[in-house]
Amino acid sequence: MRGLKGNNVIITGGASGIGQAISLRLGEEGCNVGIFDMNEDGANGVAEKIRAAGGTAKVYECDISDYGVVEASVAAFETDCGPADGLINNAGWDKSMPFLDTDLELWHKVIAINLYGPLNLCHVVLAGMSERGSGRVVNISSDAGRVGSSGEAVYAACKGGLIAFSKTMSRELARKGITLNTICPGPTNTPLLAEQGPKLVAALERAVPMKRVAEPEDYPGLACFFLSDDASYITGQTISVSGGLTMHG
Repeated sequence: MRGLKGNNVIITGGASGIGQAISLRLGEEGCNVGIFDMNEDGANGVAEKIRAAGGTAKVYECDISDYGVVEASVAAFETDCGPADGLINNAGWDKSMPFLDTDLELWHKVIAINLYGPLNLCHVVLAGMSERGSGRVVNISSDAGRVGSSGEAVYAACKGGLIAFSKTMSRELARKGITLNTICPGPTNTPLLAEQGPKLVAALERAVPMKRVAEPEDYPGLACFFLSDDASYITGQTISVSGGLTMHG
């Protein structure tokens, strides 16, 4: 895609699932990839694949819920690779259960990872982008944040908040040459979905018009498009990647 080669891109949660698939594609596009993840071994495995294919990737063990750690990780990446041209907030976590069965400890963890994490990254990275007058941010939200999802009330609240935050920041920073767009995955073939059991997966497959759940490889093309020069006049948009399960317009 136009304008991606040589760009310095940070991605959170790049060690597995959707994040791994996007990281590998970023490497193919010629980006200098910074993988921020608590799973350092998994992230190193992804980075090795990128380098083996001729790309450039570095790993930074990062707890995105800790603002100080985020500051240090971004500083290390920009020392190693140069100023960040792109940011993909992909890392997320949830534990599915009815809201009335949850407790404060779970709320705090879900909010810290799924909302404070992206806020921390954006607050640090967007400051530099604003000074330079350019930058691309892609936030990975969820269709749970658009239409709700039983058993994921707090997670859905975070993802809905991330959509609203992205729209607001896209307005605030449009004149700075910075774009922010949001991707909302639908049900996806990841270990988290597998934990829900085969009955739920089968039910989802019946509900999706395309009659399958998504694969991690269904997302990198759109993520890279939003980072590229081809999307330079697109900002504040939210797109579902769900096989038609959710439709907006």
